[in-house]
Amino acid sequence: MQLKNDIRSALTDKKILLMTHIVLGYPSFEANRETIKQMVENGVDLIELQIPFSEPVADGPIILKASQDAIASGVKVRDCLDFAAEITATYPIPFLFMTYYNILFKFGLAEFFAKAKRTGIKGFIIPDLPPEEGEQYLELARKYQIAPVLIFAPTSTDQRMRFLSSQGEGFIYCVARKGVTGRKSELNEEFDSYMGRCRQATDLPIAVGFGISSKEDVELLTGKADIAVIGTATIKLVAANGPHAVGPFIASLR
Repeated sequence: MQLKNDIRSALTDKKILLMTHIVLGYPSFEANRETIKQMVENGVDLIELQIPFSEPVADGPIILKASQDAIASGVKVRDCLDFAAEITATYPIPFLFMTYYNILFKFGLAEFFAKAKRTGIKGFIIPDLPPEEGEQYLELARKYQIAPVLIFAPTSTDQRMRFLSSQGEGFIYCVARKGVTGRKSELNEEFDSYMGRCRQATDLPIAVGFGISSKEDVELLTGKADIAVIGTATIKLVAANGPHAVGPFIASLR
């Protein structure tokens, strides 16, 4: 699929790519616009656009609050789709939707895929949908050529990893530790062993997220992962200091 090819092409010029994460409509779509501008201008290679959901089970308190605030302000799924169409037309990097399966189910699975394809979205990350329960989702992903990004965890067996790799596309999202987003992850020998298992289980590019927040973290991931994912750190920064603080932070990660 196109997303995998885009990633491999970008890796010919960089040792590791940066993927960031925003919650759509938090604190506003106008703030999202400036945040994305700051991210792209300072070297971000991919961006996850999270469609807010009331019960984001994989997310820690920062992203949970951002999602709930966006919903409380009146953000709708169609608003997110319209915003995504605007953003993908503005910037040349790949954008992905991250959300939870109930959003797709309530919208209408086939309609959501068709709309996302028209907006220019390159991949989906749906952490609460195991492939065994997502046959129609995976069929539509193939039909519309939108990469279904699947997730490895430290608790995944080697057999489970190989199965997930066979069902996914684009890249594999490797959770750096057990638990939810936001807490600092320890990138130690145990983590290195986990990364080795991930590499053996898939030929897809590997992204690592959950608790990645500094230049040191990115340097430690270089040579082990293909993509470093920075999520909660930028959302906290926007909340505390506004979107214009994002650019210098992203630049510092290189």
